[in-house]
Amino acid sequence: MTKTVVISGGTTGMGRATALARTARGDRVVVIGSRPGAPYRADLSSIAETRRVAAEIVRDHPVVDALLLFANRIYPRRTPTPEGLESTFALYYLSRYLLAELLAPQLEAAGNPVIVNVSGTGTTAGRIIWDDPQFTTTRYGAIKAQLQAGRANDLLGAAYAGPARYVLYHPGFTRSGASPNPVLGAAIRALGLVAARPVEASVRPVVGWVDHPPAARLTAVDRGKELPLTYPTLDPGNAERLRVYTEGLLTPG
Repeated sequence: MTKTVVISGGTTGMGRATALARTARGDRVVVIGSRPGAPYRADLSSIAETRRVAAEIVRDHPVVDALLLFANRIYPRRTPTPEGLESTFALYYLSRYLLAELLAPQLEAAGNPVIVNVSGTGTTAGRIIWDDPQFTTTRYGAIKAQLQAGRANDLLGAAYAGPARYVLYHPGFTRSGASPNPVLGAAIRALGLVAARPVEASVRPVVGWVDHPPAARLTAVDRGKELPLTYPTLDPGNAERLRVYTEGLLTPG
């Protein structure tokens, strides 16, 4: 059966590999990205751009069977979005929250919808900087920002109450693309030659979940191992705290 599959970050790396795999199966693949090759071009670090592209998808696709969330980027220094937010938080976490919320009616119209959030579940390093998530006064670090957004995605899955099955997926170190920082990118590529998994191996579970979503409301998988939902990074109290903070960010004024 042909499915409609929406992929954020679908022009490079794991997102692109997943898009190609699902296209080969005959699906309608809706790719969101900032690079050429994306049917829906958008800077997903921007709230306004994320809302715009979601509205276009809603207009064009009454049913969405799968929402696959890959979009991420390493920012070597704190980079503000058009709305003044820290870009790692906005792209890696907030765009994923928004797309799931804004496409909820399309997911509900599907028979057995699934959301797959490709992030770092199973990692306990990093934390939400509750008093300064946007690094306005806290000293910024690229890894610190990535880890914070990764923990935010864990909590996003824990808080999700929409119509789809939700999968948090950590594929492990994957040979999936270059960093925009030349020095860091060179180091990642060199390490990837000996330590990284092939991208096709990392996306195989994602491709499969489109056809066969897990039965549970929430599933967390770290490098092939399913985690208990009592895992510390999935704390429901912190999930609710982040939900309230996020809704505050998105409320006009």
